[in-house]
Amino acid sequence: MIKMAFNKNSRRLRIKKGIRRKISGTDSRPRLSVFKSNTGIYAQLVDDLKGHTLAQASSKELGAKNSTISVSKEVGMKLAERAVAKGVSAVVFDRSGYIYHGNVKALADGAREGGLKF
Repeated sequence: MIKMAFNKNSRRLRIKKGIRRKISGTDSRPRLSVFKSNTGIYAQLVDDLKGHTLAQASSKELGAKNSTISVSKEVGMKLAERAVAKGVSAVVFDRSGYIYHGNVKALADGAREGGLKF
């Protein structure tokens, strides 16, 4: 029996489960996980084997009231800066069920500009 999503959030969570089945973060190549809300965007590097967050960045710490493409790019660059300081250069990108478009794409581009490879 195929389960159908009744709203946008449950659909995203169903897609997220499928993505998480396929990818996992390690110590040498952590998972870059993205979460976005109506007002902010958040990103963190996760080592799934140990269950630790290695670095994180959000639009809230930049003082932004809304999540725009330019703010998302800054968040990606800030996360990359913190990751490179901890010795991480390669990551696995986890878009968490969001479409790779707009803010999610801008965050990924900012992380690439900051020095992360994925």
